[in-house]
Amino acid sequence: MEAASSSKCGGPAVGIDLGTTYSCVAVWRHDRGEVIANDQGSRLTPSCVAFAGAERFVGDAAVNQAALNPCNTIFEMKRLIGRRFSDESVQEDMKLWPFKVIQGLEDRPTIVVRHDGVERQFVPEEISAMVLAKMRETAEVYLGKKVKNAVVTVPVYFSNSQRQATIDAGAIAGLNVMRIINEPTAAALAYGLEKVPVTNRGRTVLVFDLGGGTFDVSLLDANMGRFVVKATAGDTHLGGADFDNELVKHSLREFIRKHGLSDIKSNQKALRRLRTACERAKRMLSSMAETTIEVDSLHQGIDFRVTITRSRFEELNKHLFARCMGATESCLRDAGVDKNSVHDVVLVGGSTRIPKVRGMLGEFFGGKELCRSINPDEAVAYGAAIHASVLSGGSDDDRRRVDMILREFTPLSLGVEIRRDPSPTMSVVIPKNTAIPTKKVKNYCTRYDNQTGVLFAVYEGESASTKDNHLLGQFELSGIRPAPRGAARLEATFEIDANGVLNVSAENTDTGGKNSITITNHSGRLNKVEIERMALEAQNHRRKMKLIK
Repeated sequence: MEAASSSKCGGPAVGIDLGTTYSCVAVWRHDRGEVIANDQGSRLTPSCVAFAGAERFVGDAAVNQAALNPCNTIFEMKRLIGRRFSDESVQEDMKLWPFKVIQGLEDRPTIVVRHDGVERQFVPEEISAMVLAKMRETAEVYLGKKVKNAVVTVPVYFSNSQRQATIDAGAIAGLNVMRIINEPTAAALAYGLEKVPVTNRGRTVLVFDLGGGTFDVSLLDANMGRFVVKATAGDTHLGGADFDNELVKHSLREFIRKHGLSDIKSNQKALRRLRTACERAKRMLSSMAETTIEVDSLHQGIDFRVTITRSRFEELNKHLFARCMGATESCLRDAGVDKNSVHDVVLVGGSTRIPKVRGMLGEFFGGKELCRSINPDEAVAYGAAIHASVLSGGSDDDRRRVDMILREFTPLSLGVEIRRDPSPTMSVVIPKNTAIPTKKVKNYCTRYDNQTGVLFAVYEGESASTKDNHLLGQFELSGIRPAPRGAARLEATFEIDANGVLNVSAENTDTGGKNSITITNHSGRLNKVEIERMALEAQNHRRKMKLIK
């Protein structure tokens, strides 16, 4: 890993954990990490944006008015960013969201709200940019300086398009995203700098990160302050919000059973209030054996009250908890490491406070004591701030130099489609869990006699069949000399940079003909003009708000 010079970056660099439900910002200075509190005094800011009349609210202010304005209160954008509208997960989430999501250009999910008396449309990158801008402003108030540079964290299993979309959101927010790093890696930095002894004997650390909307598990080797990720696994669609959803579904079934009013499912204000009550109950069940989900005048003037026990909550979510443990087993299997060889199990993310999760994890590791010495909500931002300090070369008042080697790995296999009966298959060029940055080359040949062109379709995924994997992009290599099948030799090169951005090129070794693609445009990624327009709109809004104040 090469650190950028401070002169190149300019100004303080911060670490931002852009979460599904909450976001957090931190900075490394004066030889220590500092998690920065927002204007409400909280170190966690809800990843929520609301539009009310001519005003726009971000964070706590947005949440506070959500029950009265559910259709214009936007949350969980991390579940939409970089995805297609037609994705099955998007279609499922839309059933539980009170706000309107439509199919935009190039199959982009597009959020529709009423703002300043007119209907407006936003893409997920714009909403996420509003949250990032809030984190930037929080840091600027605390530091008394302009902040332009940031390291932003993402889940391990974020695809290339989701990572690119996160970088775009940073650009719209006026940030230079110096690096995108995986959340468990950032958490390991936060934990490791304080806990890993500088000795010749390394430690194997498993980071179990269960947040509001995503789940990651990573296995790292920590030795002499150096970190190497051995394997990763996880789910970009598993977290606290899913546990809330199960409670909401249970509560709706109870309400309909008692009162027979199924039209409550279309009452967005009722659903928003019920979701808030369910989230509160989930938190209470982490410290109590029983609590009540209670909402006055939920629907058609009817009060709703249901008792929920911890055991019932665990039963409703047992399939989700099982997915967590399945991913943990997969991570160890991919690394070729026995669970008894793991020295430390580090808990990260607010959902790790759930007793059942801790119990299952402790039992899996034979009763091993789980590491809870760092705040699970803040560890990711803290680690990102450390990495930002390294990349910026430190500052005059920061005497600490962090000596580390940080290696990220590819979360999914990458390859090209090859035609084989009975169905197209994926030829893997870069296997899952390959250290990045990396460059791999693989040779192919023509399939038909006198073939003059070959379509290179680039996929990511773990299935042998391309129909079950994600298409990243495609390009054609033409100008091949007519020859018998298999005679023309084609060389495909896959190269991934430090941010996980993929470049694919192909060359006909006989003629020297080349073509390439940078995987930045699938799932309808914003182009440069759109990003600049959105960034300008965001700047104009900030100026307008300053004038009003």
